[in-house]
Amino acid sequence: MTDITHWNPEDTQQWEASAKNIATRNLWISIPSLLCGFAVWLYWGVITVQMLNLGFPIAKAELFTLMAIAGLTGATLRIPSSFFIRLCGGRNTIFFTTALLIIPALGTGMALQDKNTPLWVFQLLALLSGIGGGNFASSMSNISFFFPKKKQGLALGLNAGLGNFGVTTMQIIVPLFMTFGAFGTLGGEPMVLINGSETWIQNAGYVWLLLLIPLAFLGWFGMNNLCTPEVSPDIGNASSAFTKITFMFLIGFLTAGVGLWLMLPETANGSGWGIPKEIVLIGIITATVFALKSLPGQIKTSLSRQYKIFNNKHTWIMSVIYTMTFGSFIGFAAAFPLAIKVIFGYSHIMTDGQMTHDTVTPNGPSALMYAWMGPFIGALIRPVGGWIADKVGGAIVTQFCSIIMVVSALGVAYYMQAAYNSATPENYFVPFFILFLALFTATGIGNGSTFRTIAIVFPKEQAGPVLGWTSAIAAYGAFYIPQVIGEQITATTPEVALIGFAIFYAICVVINYWFYLRKNGEFYNP
Repeated sequence: MTDITHWNPEDTQQWEASAKNIATRNLWISIPSLLCGFAVWLYWGVITVQMLNLGFPIAKAELFTLMAIAGLTGATLRIPSSFFIRLCGGRNTIFFTTALLIIPALGTGMALQDKNTPLWVFQLLALLSGIGGGNFASSMSNISFFFPKKKQGLALGLNAGLGNFGVTTMQIIVPLFMTFGAFGTLGGEPMVLINGSETWIQNAGYVWLLLLIPLAFLGWFGMNNLCTPEVSPDIGNASSAFTKITFMFLIGFLTAGVGLWLMLPETANGSGWGIPKEIVLIGIITATVFALKSLPGQIKTSLSRQYKIFNNKHTWIMSVIYTMTFGSFIGFAAAFPLAIKVIFGYSHIMTDGQMTHDTVTPNGPSALMYAWMGPFIGALIRPVGGWIADKVGGAIVTQFCSIIMVVSALGVAYYMQAAYNSATPENYFVPFFILFLALFTATGIGNGSTFRTIAIVFPKEQAGPVLGWTSAIAAYGAFYIPQVIGEQITATTPEVALIGFAIFYAICVVINYWFYLRKNGEFYNP
């Protein structure tokens, strides 16, 4: 029976008799579906490097807009995704959004077979791959309803943490499958790199079909809709659910597309107006929220009810705190390779009274060798953060993580500055790398503990949408953090970015203490 009308995981007898098995089955289908979502969302970081190696006739600056497009769209699509479970049901949502990923994966494989594919095609595919980033909000909201509060930290940590492994999994699988013709004649002919070796770059898209197609079937036949008043009270039939998801996604695509056009240069099919990214991001979020509310019928009625979360100040407080943890994780995952390559891969020497940063150092560390370790640790340890938070409390774990992030960010800033003013930057790499790994570790543990706090602070009806909303706001870190670090590297002051982040983390320490750790606070949640 796919639709469950009576569900109370807090009832110990029901939980042990049947609910535990149902919840566990839904969790273990949700995890690989989310993993594939992260992989398709973020695979442009690897694809664009290989496109450069193959000499695709697209300028470097234009090529690297693809990661920005995917990052911004994925974050924006999390806003409508936050409300899918109540409107459409968990089974319907996970099946349909997972199946939709087949479109960008297949399209990317086809487009990469021809070097003359125009930029706008790749930009459209990057826009569509944002669906994978958006899926996080609906996935987390869905799993939160299946488990009792005392087990939500671990369950959500597993779903998010192993889902986040999509970043590391992609960084391993995509380069591997590019090295051989895994799909025979169906996969197309290889291209030749400068060194004469062959590469099947199109496999970067095709390989995910091997997982997405069976996962769509598993979602449809193995998951459940919780058709209860608190979760999904009136979802209708499956086709109406798919229609609602499609229309709400289209709104996210539209607002993200307009925002990207306002920010991108003319050479990358943008307006060329150069509107500040902070203003555009606020505009995108505001426009998406109000446009969703304008939809007619049941969607408007349901969203009016769910939008009550915006009247709760803790929605905004937790959005800030979760941006500190997950926003930092996903942003640093995207920026880490760039930081290693640019800061430690070149000698920074004084020439004619000016510092230059374009002399390659033969002793520099390999970005591809080290960059995957940070996201790997952050994702691996996230379930541990949820488990610890279940035992000792969410806010206290978040507080320790916040303090570690302040110290680590300042340490990274120090070694960034030292390396960027040295002819031998590799001498500073080891302490920089260790501190950055500490930063990733703290973000991972904090990701799990923050969701535990949300489960305690909000009533059950609001907890799911709040999980989705906070993850949507935090996901903009995938766009914002690489942009800020890149700008500061261009300005030859990369340490300024990390100092700014450290100040933000310090503010979060105060906020978390004031609202959730003071014994006379509104929600004392040690």
